Amino acid sequence: MKFGGTSIGTASAMKRAMQIVAGEKEKNVPLVVLSACSGITNRLIQIAEAAGESRLDEAMALSGEVREHHRVLADVLINDEARRKAVVEKVEMYITELDMLIKGVDIVGELTARSFDTFCSFGELLSTTVFSEAMLEAGHENVWFDIRKVMITDDNFSIARPLEDLCEKNVKNVLKPLLECGKIVVTQGFIGSTRDGKTTTLGRGGSDFTAALLGAWLPSDEIQIWTDVNGVMTCDPRIVPDARSIRVMTFTEAAELSYLGAKVLHPDTIAPAVKQNIPVYVLNSLHPEAKGTVITNDPAILEGMSYGGLVKSIAVKKGQCIINFRSNRMLGRHGFMADIFNVFARVGVSVEMISTSEVSVSLTVSELASLEELLTELKKIGEVEIELDVATISVVGDNLRTSKGVAGRIFSAMKDVNIRMISQGASEINVGFVVEGEDVPKAVQNLHHEFFSGSESSGIFEEPANTR
Repeated sequence: MKFGGTSIGTASAMKRAMQIVAGEKEKNVPLVVLSACSGITNRLIQIAEAAGESRLDEAMALSGEVREHHRVLADVLINDEARRKAVVEKVEMYITELDMLIKGVDIVGELTARSFDTFCSFGELLSTTVFSEAMLEAGHENVWFDIRKVMITDDNFSIARPLEDLCEKNVKNVLKPLLECGKIVVTQGFIGSTRDGKTTTLGRGGSDFTAALLGAWLPSDEIQIWTDVNGVMTCDPRIVPDARSIRVMTFTEAAELSYLGAKVLHPDTIAPAVKQNIPVYVLNSLHPEAKGTVITNDPAILEGMSYGGLVKSIAVKKGQCIINFRSNRMLGRHGFMADIFNVFARVGVSVEMISTSEVSVSLTVSELASLEELLTELKKIGEVEIELDVATISVVGDNLRTSKGVAGRIFSAMKDVNIRMISQGASEINVGFVVEGEDVPKAVQNLHHEFFSGSESSGIFEEPANTR
């Protein structure tokens, strides 16, 4: 069971998470992985940067805010005076270490990658310390465990990779016996340690990655990712308020949606679960009774929930631009496309979507990319135009390419929207196109109405009010 920052960010959120864990204990003994409380990792990054730039007073003031946040949690969640005092002492111990690190970096005048990871690690150490003691206060026996004892990584700080064989051996020898004895284990996501004990972090989605790794190494029957939404949604609910959560989807669909801009678990973070075919449940800690989404390739789970390969979700990626490249030298010349993509490789710009003809190619890239250098290089080999403020919209579902009539329905729904570019065929589960930024709401609303308003999606999606 992994809980994200918003699921444990306040005393009330922690209470809900504790109740969810206690309820799970009645069925299975859970391994609980926590992120830092919401906002704390960002605060620690600010502290690290301030210390590295010798803004000592600012860094110490921010450290005080981190201390206060966790002391307040302890005051609200723990009534027993002796236990509360013990928790506050542990919080003070971590904050003292944090303050010493701040002063050390300030004196040296340099923030190293190793120091940065140590700064970032305090969030998870603090959140799990308070959570574990609050669980004990509520009568739920558990063991607080420092994940750095088993999550041994290389020394690529901030993007460390676990030494999997060693980690799996550690998990089976240390963590698994605790669980088999019936003890809830509370531990940290995101952080690890080198062989010689230096703290590392796993990078983006690190807590999800930790949960997936531990789930695979034990191995677990399932992995639960607790967030603040009802699973994976049919589209962004800020655009379509009646968007629904998807009951079941394949790992491939989840990966595609993530790459295409949807707020889904990043595929790299759940790769261990894919490898072991362990179902991943995306659940809402604010509404634990909701069914959420299960991501799996298990035919037994997927059976009866397939609906003819039609649309599962609509993903949007804003802040894009179209680069239109044209050169008569492309006509009939092999290798010219390689020349174009070599330019993108040299300047380090990733292509999102592509569409070609005999003498031209259109590509979408992020507006945040190194556009000036890219355009300068492309103009040396052809004519270049750029269209700013566009968005890619991707319609995702199993076997879209082989489902008759789906493309017609998609473009019929888009009849009132100016489509700037189309890309289909590279993936069996994705039809993508580009629209102007201002047309995104209309396009998504039309598509959602077309595919999710009828009876054909019955049983696949959960209405907002439904419960398990």
